[in-house]
Amino acid sequence: MEGDGSDSLVTIKNIERELICPACKELFTHPLILPCQHSLCHKCVKELLLTHDDSFNDVGSDNSNQSSPRLRLPSPSMDKIDRISRPGWKRGSLTPRTTTFPCPGCEHDVDLGERGISGLFRNFTLETIVERYRQAARAATAIMCDLCKPPPQESTKSCMDCSASYCNECFKIYHPWGTVKAQHEYVGPTTNFRPKILMCPEHETERINMYCELCRRPVCHLCKLGGDHSNHRVTTMSSAYKTLKEKLSKDIDYLIGKESQVKSQISELNLLMKETECNGERAKEEAVTHFEKLFEILEERKSSVLKAIEASKKLRLDKFQTQVEEYQGLLENNGLVGYAQEVLKETDQSCFVQTAKQLHLRIQKATESLKSFRPAAQTSFEDYVVNTSKQTELLGELSFFSSGIDVPEINEEQSKVYNNVLINWYHPEKDKADSYVLEYRKINRDEEMLSWNEIEVCGTSKVISDLESNCNYAFRVRAYKGSICSPCSRELILHTPPAPVFSFLFDEKCGYNNEHLLLNLKRDRVESRAGFNLLLAADRIQVGYYTSLDYIIGDVGITKGKHFWAFRVEPYSYLVKAGVASSDKLQEWLRSPRDAVSPRYEQDSGHDSGSEDACFDSSQPFTLVTIGMKKFFIPKSATSANEPENRVLPMPTSIGIFLDYDKGRVAFYDMDHMKCLYERQVDCSHTMYPAFALMGSGGVQLEEPITAKYLEYQEHM
Repeated sequence: MEGDGSDSLVTIKNIERELICPACKELFTHPLILPCQHSLCHKCVKELLLTHDDSFNDVGSDNSNQSSPRLRLPSPSMDKIDRISRPGWKRGSLTPRTTTFPCPGCEHDVDLGERGISGLFRNFTLETIVERYRQAARAATAIMCDLCKPPPQESTKSCMDCSASYCNECFKIYHPWGTVKAQHEYVGPTTNFRPKILMCPEHETERINMYCELCRRPVCHLCKLGGDHSNHRVTTMSSAYKTLKEKLSKDIDYLIGKESQVKSQISELNLLMKETECNGERAKEEAVTHFEKLFEILEERKSSVLKAIEASKKLRLDKFQTQVEEYQGLLENNGLVGYAQEVLKETDQSCFVQTAKQLHLRIQKATESLKSFRPAAQTSFEDYVVNTSKQTELLGELSFFSSGIDVPEINEEQSKVYNNVLINWYHPEKDKADSYVLEYRKINRDEEMLSWNEIEVCGTSKVISDLESNCNYAFRVRAYKGSICSPCSRELILHTPPAPVFSFLFDEKCGYNNEHLLLNLKRDRVESRAGFNLLLAADRIQVGYYTSLDYIIGDVGITKGKHFWAFRVEPYSYLVKAGVASSDKLQEWLRSPRDAVSPRYEQDSGHDSGSEDACFDSSQPFTLVTIGMKKFFIPKSATSANEPENRVLPMPTSIGIFLDYDKGRVAFYDMDHMKCLYERQVDCSHTMYPAFALMGSGGVQLEEPITAKYLEYQEHM
């Protein structure tokens, strides 16, 4: 028996690697089985969900609690607009919490569905093995009685029905003869208590009695009758147990029978590891030699360049010094002037003429030099600036000899930045690459070189989260085939939005005109229908008037902080206005509907257009810019030119809006280049809402947040 116990202990300790959670790198605690069949601790799944939910909803925000700058307020309906705009009123987000995260075991995204964690099975078998391992590791540590008064006694048995451990005395007290508790199942001392019957996570009152062959998971009869597995092929639990146990036993027996082959391959792998170690060190030495040669060339060129600069500097300084001495000679009682003054004292005419002739020529030359002063040399060394741009680019692409793997290229059109960053790349020989490494780093304004962050990717696209707002990031990618890698691709520079992305949907209640506007089921797209109703309204339009705008706003309000959101205007749109509006201005608009309005009333300025320049500086409770006919119109201001061409820009593919509530500023961005097109003050004394208005045919689509699901959709397309 002792020998059996020793063998069991050795076996348990040898499988420790299989008992480590890939997320927390510790022994499993209440492991759950993911849809990809890997297991994670219950707490690790919760932490992963919370982490990805925060990155989806509040990337870069300062807080994630109730004091967060993004206070989620509902849209103001006609009869409640005054009440709901009071401070402190809020509700939960309409945006569903994310149920998708990458599995740390296989790095593939898994979706837990609507039920989330509650829809996962607990891996009781793994939990039991972990408990046996813990007991083997702490064999000298006793499990104490849970019911003893201090100090507790060592337990002798554990009750599986009570989920508690007892000493002999306490067990007799709490499980007296002749009672129901006397029939409880008890085992040796343990801390692992598992239910006798496995219940269905979808239907919590139903026990598991079938196995779905398609989904490869246990199910109950309700799952088969009307649930997600109604059209799937299922088998009885006993049949599945017998089949899987036979397959597993057969595979294990095969592996045990190949033990000598496995040991031989392990020896071969150990030799390969030693060979790899030697070859790696040799490759490092050769690389160092090559770089030292480059350093020698650079040092030689550096010395040559510095000598040339020093020689030129000395020559120029000598010329300047000579010129300084010549000019010093022009001073009174000094140099040439002093000598001439002494010559003038000569009284002998013939001697004076003999000396003065040459002296006069020198004085004339000095006089001309004084009238047209020119430095003897240049001070600039611009001809001596070393041009290293080409060499820097070559050194940046320095890599190994061609390994037969083409360089992947980042697809700039399919790569984008919003709440997260999506990087998509193209590889001509996609099937020849085992994996890719995506590198990215932040670019500081002072061009400080930060280290690269690396992510290993199996596919040709990746979503990166947790990047700082209003920053430039560089991205590049390289391919791997076995142990050989390709050179890095050209870098792609992307600028993140100026603030965390604000999540909202179109409000279908507040002022929504379903006769003119068509809202999709997801409430992230609205279209203006210029149909029969608009023609009927045209009968009432007089000369010089046009039909009114149809307003629609976001279902979430803003009361503090910085926020950013983006949308696309369909190219066929005739007239679309977009921006922000306060709750009190919405009340005015929605309670005073007009079938027609004067063309002199500019709805994006809040006053008569004739006095626009005079009143522009006054802060308004709303700002709307005009977009239409594939153009973006910058509102007039006192400082802007009157020519229309200076205020009309091509319509960007995607338009972003940045609201700084605390400073009362709103800005409009070209999302393709993250460039600010227009900025102005706005009165933020009330709750602010994203606001849109349409007239004639048109459509507005809110930008979809970049998530793991977005990536899967892109790959599918």
